[in-house]
Amino acid sequence: MAFAFRSSNSGSVIAIYPSPAGPTESRLPDEYWDEIVAANPVLASMETDVEALLVNRLGPIHGFSEQQYFLLPIDECFKLVGLVRANWQGFSGGEKMWQTLRDQFADLQARAVLAK
Repeated sequence: MAFAFRSSNSGSVIAIYPSPAGPTESRLPDEYWDEIVAANPVLASMETDVEALLVNRLGPIHGFSEQQYFLLPIDECFKLVGLVRANWQGFSGGEKMWQTLRDQFADLQARAVLAK
């Protein structure tokens, strides 16, 4: 699970990975982001610092049957950072944290509008 957004501060695309310690940040190479946008033109209209691409590839082991991709306001993505940090227990997160994430992604899916 990660989200990516264009940062006006750095001028590049930043990926953030929620973790029990808080957000882990990584700069995406421009050529990789350009390939992603070429395959998904809707991402070219993402508002800098405001919208992000959220990628859920947590998989069946955590109760997710398929990969999910959302274009969201960035505050929705940072909400996931807070949920992970606040609910993480033990070495692997604990059932409460994973259920919280399943509930959050179910809510996002219910509110989603499919891109055309």
